[in-house]
Amino acid sequence: MGLFTKDIKTMNDLFVHQLQDIYYAEQQLTKALPKMASKATDPQLKQGFLTHLQETKQHVTRLEEVFKMHGVAVKAVDCPAIDGIIEEADETAGEVADKAVLDAALINAAQAAEHYEIVRYGSLIAWAKQLGRNDCAAVLAKTLEEEKATDKKLTTLAESKVNLRAAS
Repeated sequence: MGLFTKDIKTMNDLFVHQLQDIYYAEQQLTKALPKMASKATDPQLKQGFLTHLQETKQHVTRLEEVFKMHGVAVKAVDCPAIDGIIEEADETAGEVADKAVLDAALINAAQAAEHYEIVRYGSLIAWAKQLGRNDCAAVLAKTLEEEKATDKKLTTLAESKVNLRAAS
């Protein structure tokens, strides 16, 4: 089902579809993060990916909770956006020989995924509130805050040392 299909007629339909989309995305990220950690050479970056993997597993659990709270089946729909972000990260990582530059590329890929998630969770929270589902919004807000914190940590790591090492 595409985003603008006839299957999405109401705000509730849109909310459920985007829940299914981000559920798929989080599941894909639980597969991608260990690979990114294995490619990272900076110890802090490697640990950051592994820490975020544990958070991402919790995000999957929270989404399952939101599906249940909202009274709909737990289901994923393909998310071409996250598939593209992960595919591009894999291709770029395969092309970078310099390990310091590879770490910078990995941070960039991780932030692309984080920014996608931040947008999705922000919309889901707004839509949940509009639908009178403040309970769902509160659960989703926990994840949004963790995604924003991860993005900030990645920026700090990039700007404080990884990008500097890559440029030298």
